[in-house]
Amino acid sequence: MAKTSEIKIKVALDKENVPEKIHWSASDGPNGAKDAEAKAFLLSIFDKEHKDTMKIDLWTKEMQVNEMDRFFYHTFRALSDTYFKATQNKELAVDMQRFVQYFGEQTEILPKPK
Repeated sequence: MAKTSEIKIKVALDKENVPEKIHWSASDGPNGAKDAEAKAFLLSIFDKEHKDTMKIDLWTKEMQVNEMDRFFYHTFRALSDTYFKATQNKELAVDMQRFVQYFGEQTEILPKPK
């Protein structure tokens, strides 16, 4: 292995184990190894042996609904791009992009067509 990179996620929890603060850093990240604050993160890991996906979805108490809408809009957009890059399945990627457009319009992240 020529190179490794480490990603760290720190979650501060309240008494009910609800996230209050989320910080992350990555050795190759935009801030170097310095922590950056986040309000939410989604992590999906595909298990090689079991062919199943483990996922962790966390957001802080201060995350607003309009911020969650924007977070999901950008996530859906990135997922459709990643899906196309990984599979070259243009038809399904375009269908996913149509949903992204619809989602953006319904949440008013994008203007609705006239």
